[in-house]
Amino acid sequence: MPDFAIERDCGGRVAGIDEAGRGPWAGPVVAAAVILPADLPNGLADGLDDSKKLSAARREHLFDALISCAGIDYGVGAASVAEIERDNILAATYTAMRRALHALDTVPDTALIDGNRLPPGLPCPGRTVIKGDSLSLSIAAASIFAKVTRDRIMTSLSARYPGYHWERNAGYGTKQHQEGLKALGVTCHHRRTYAPIAKMLSPGESDKPYVA
Repeated sequence: MPDFAIERDCGGRVAGIDEAGRGPWAGPVVAAAVILPADLPNGLADGLDDSKKLSAARREHLFDALISCAGIDYGVGAASVAEIERDNILAATYTAMRRALHALDTVPDTALIDGNRLPPGLPCPGRTVIKGDSLSLSIAAASIFAKVTRDRIMTSLSARYPGYHWERNAGYGTKQHQEGLKALGVTCHHRRTYAPIAKMLSPGESDKPYVA
């Protein structure tokens, strides 16, 4: 289970950073940065974990509990489908992470990044942590913020674009999503450079500008 060991090793104010949405066929990529208070309640600390290991209901509960926690500082950033297409998904993920850091109330002394690559242009020193959402409480909290925020975005988009079942699949290439694409076609929220989407488009269509 994640704990504060890495944060204590860094010293000072430490922000955990994680993202959600690199793999889906549709929707933005979202990142979150979270600075947790040192006196995080035990009941909350014991519940934090990699968001992928938690049920949707559990993530929602922890998200609300974190927002209500005294002393927490958090920021969320996103990169649009247009930015993903223009810059590629890795660069867009870095953009979302920088935006999340800049959305914090204060600049941290260290940013802990889930994974093995450090985004360029951070406003503070950074440190990568492989499987950080299972090791660091700050990164685990960030993974929950990013996942819940992105899921809510996709649920909202699903109401405007019914038939793709984004409220269930969050834009991933599930069977229901594939059936929706076959029946309804590609929307402006689909990532047209991703191979499964590109195959559905006529030549040159993946290069057309986006229309909201």
